[in-house]
Amino acid sequence: MRRFMKSLRAASAGVAYAIRTQRHVRIHITAALLVSAAAIWLELETIEWALLLVLFALVIALEIVNTAIELTIDRIGLEQHPLAKAAKDTAAGAVLIAVIFAIGIGLLLLGPPMWHQLFDR
Repeated sequence: MRRFMKSLRAASAGVAYAIRTQRHVRIHITAALLVSAAAIWLELETIEWALLLVLFALVIALEIVNTAIELTIDRIGLEQHPLAKAAKDTAAGAVLIAVIFAIGIGLLLLGPPMWHQLFDR
């Protein structure tokens, strides 16, 4: 149990570090909160909420992994190297893909009910 608690503290410290130091993590959290407010207003179904929560977790987790990759590469050396650039760009690309698909799914989930709320009265 002691080992588990130590791991939990380390993981929490990592999340806190990312929130404190990474602007994009804060942007993704803000977006998740805004989408959540819209989902509450639109009274989304449980399965729709589940999908949104998975997407929030995926995007934020990938952004934190991207941060870990960038920090590791920077620790190894600050000189420019094509492989270091490729690793950083690839990690950022993974976040971008998740964000694009999350936006698409968000539009599919929120778009129709929002349209009905705003225009079908």
